[in-house]
Amino acid sequence: MSENLRLAKRLAQMLPCSRRKAELYITGGWVRVDGVVVDEPQFRVSDAQNIELAPQARAEPQEPVTLLLHQPADADPEAAVKLIVPASHTPDDPHSRRILRSHFARLTTALPLQAGAGGLAVYTQDRRVVRKLTDSDYPLEQEYIVDVAGELAPGGLELLQQGLSFAGRALPAIKVSWQSEHRLRFALKNPGPGQIRAMCEQVGLEVVAMKRIRIGRVPMAKLPAGQWRYMDVREQF
Repeated sequence: MSENLRLAKRLAQMLPCSRRKAELYITGGWVRVDGVVVDEPQFRVSDAQNIELAPQARAEPQEPVTLLLHQPADADPEAAVKLIVPASHTPDDPHSRRILRSHFARLTTALPLQAGAGGLAVYTQDRRVVRKLTDSDYPLEQEYIVDVAGELAPGGLELLQQGLSFAGRALPAIKVSWQSEHRLRFALKNPGPGQIRAMCEQVGLEVVAMKRIRIGRVPMAKLPAGQWRYMDVREQF
């Protein structure tokens, strides 16, 4: 009977190379077993199975990835990460790469959306990105499109821009402008949970829908709801 071995061990014997190098080839998505990419070094294979290494294979550690999700407004924030699966990767990703199982492990999110809002959400494996998103000394500007109903109080736009308070403190000046008859644009830094809805209520408006469309210099652009894309290494918040 043929002996089942870990793929990393079998590949190291086949090439030959070190076990560490074999693991890097596998986790990099360069190895096929019977024609199918396998990126798990512990995957068990038999002597009868065909193992192939891609000609362009590189034994390099995988860089951490950052994924941008258009989170639907009705998605449970705690469960939104479950939307990030290969099937929901947008086909229009301008920075598409080989999708690996490891890209969906150990994802951390930061800058949660306002309650009831949908839009741009960030999930990352990169500690540098987490630090950037959570740096209280240099908070990133977030842009929201807010659909509203009701009648704006006299001077309400000016109050939204400067003069309101939230959670017992005066709010700093922010950018607020009309985009259409029932749609406002907010550009603000580090909004507290529920802040935008509370601001609108103070000037006679009811929030109907909210969508975050930008964080820092990274826009959501045309990413469809429920789909995600890779953030390119050249993009910066």
